[in-house]
Amino acid sequence: MLNLSRRSVLLSVLSLPLAHPLLAAMQPYKLDARKSSVGFYFNLSGTNQKGTMPVRSAQIRIDPADLTRSTVDVSVDVTRAKTNFVFARNAMLGAEVLDAKQFPTIRFVSTRVQLGKSGRISDGARIAGDLTVRGVTLPITLDAELYRRRGSASADLSTLDIRLRGQISRNSFGASGYKELVKDTITLDIRAKIQQGK
Repeated sequence: MLNLSRRSVLLSVLSLPLAHPLLAAMQPYKLDARKSSVGFYFNLSGTNQKGTMPVRSAQIRIDPADLTRSTVDVSVDVTRAKTNFVFARNAMLGAEVLDAKQFPTIRFVSTRVQLGKSGRISDGARIAGDLTVRGVTLPITLDAELYRRRGSASADLSTLDIRLRGQISRNSFGASGYKELVKDTITLDIRAKIQQGK
């Protein structure tokens, strides 16, 4: 999905403050829900399965002068989760796993953005934050990628693509039902399109 030429656009993003000092302030962005997905993968009886959850709300601010100051606060609607199998979805939303009736949202709030060794977000960047599932809040770290729209001008930050990836232990959050069927590790693959706006 991501190629070398697309990664190289980040060099121009990071150089923007030198040419455009007015962009140094935090910029609010809004999520394009139609072009975004919170994907998760789990292993059910030895077979990898995929699911998605829609975003309920998102507050995203990016500082093009210092990407480490950028912040993310996202809540996901657990009750509208989808999986390939209806019985798997029902079990997942039940009291033994996510308990969607009592805990209808999952929330991630960033605490720190770490750039790659070269100082770019395309070179091993990570975003740390607090994830709340079933009322339990634990720190997690996700691999992060951020890109301008392909073919856009170097100063055009109006639309950006974000990808976050990582793994969590469902048992750590108390979502431990059906251990004999579903493995503990859940893989996250979040893709989002964001646009400047208040």
